[in-house]
Amino acid sequence: MNALSLKQSNELIRIAMEKAIADYKRPICVAVCDAAGLLISFQRMEGAPLRSIAISEGKAYSAARMQTNTDAFFERVQKANLHTSWFCDEKITALPGGAIFIDSSGAIIGAVGISGLASEEDQAIANHLAERLASGGV
Repeated sequence: MNALSLKQSNELIRIAMEKAIADYKRPICVAVCDAAGLLISFQRMEGAPLRSIAISEGKAYSAARMQTNTDAFFERVQKANLHTSWFCDEKITALPGGAIFIDSSGAIIGAVGISGLASEEDQAIANHLAERLASGGV
């Protein structure tokens, strides 16, 4: 697999929304992008915070552009005392809740951003999606 399809993207969003309700009983926003960080699909569940629209898109974009999950990026900027503005990209965020999608060859094929819950809960859902895709479950 060398690209994330719209069908896969939509299925990942469905899985994320079901997990948010099953595990946390709260609505979320989910953004899925390609390897370049460009949006493929997006959903905002009824009742999800409006601010979570841009945040979820930013998390997906950041994971793809930085080529790492946003919780790992957050740790990096904290440890090195960096500012995200130093990366010269106003869309970059270090908020946890973004995860990269990797194919069987190890190539990054996209990313997801989750927003609406606590950061660690957003990240747990994002990680779940990455694991599902990597295992062939999507």
